[in-house]
Amino acid sequence: MTLFLICALIGVFAGLLGGALGLGGGVVIVPPLIYLYHAMGIDPQVVAQLAVGTSLCTIIVTSISSVHTHHRAGFVRWPVAFRLGVGIVVGALIGAVIADRLSGPMLTRLFGVFAVLVALQMLLSGRRKQQQGEERVPGSAGLAGAGGVIGTISSLFGIGGGSLTVPFLSWCRLPMQNAVAISAACGLPIALAGTLGFMVTGWGKPELPEWALGYVYFPAALAIVVTSFPMARVGARLSHRLPSATLKRIFAVVLIVIGTELMLG
Repeated sequence: MTLFLICALIGVFAGLLGGALGLGGGVVIVPPLIYLYHAMGIDPQVVAQLAVGTSLCTIIVTSISSVHTHHRAGFVRWPVAFRLGVGIVVGALIGAVIADRLSGPMLTRLFGVFAVLVALQMLLSGRRKQQQGEERVPGSAGLAGAGGVIGTISSLFGIGGGSLTVPFLSWCRLPMQNAVAISAACGLPIALAGTLGFMVTGWGKPELPEWALGYVYFPAALAIVVTSFPMARVGARLSHRLPSATLKRIFAVVLIVIGTELMLG
């Protein structure tokens, strides 16, 4: 029950921050899960993998709602999403294999580096201007290749890929509404393929706790989804009333502190 309540609280923060600031859940979910799993006495060699796999599992549910919303608004350009998706599925599976080959402490340090980079992107994002001019979307091979890179990195760190997909599509000079919508559509294959990959690569590991299926710890995933799903809608409504730019800068600083601690820990 204590575990469920702690993970439910993680879900509240993940949903609120995701809805209010447009953050991917993995950036909010993975660090506290790493700390929680350490406190539970889980073997350090599998802690980071278990946190990442669990995070990807929670993204499945939240991404379905996001895709539906953007599709109804008519902003998802499905031909681009499908071509990216081919590479994303392959990349997400590769990311799971890479994570399994890394030691737990090494993956934790790499996540710390990634968290700091995401925080710096958040701090600097307001200074970048939307790319102007004619669209320059790559062909099928180029989109699949980009999707492979996005899928690998996203799966490796347990994120939905928005922090990678949106900048890439913006660089392709797609309108921001389309870039965000396509990114949301690509979050589902990342989560599905990544979750499957982490289940398979972690299958039968004796270090894992009871109720874990591979590197996915279902009690934590369920508790997080129960609260993050409704709180994301609350966060989205609050985004129009809160000073989002200030909150994003504050969270970025917190993320830098957490990321630095994970790198040095």
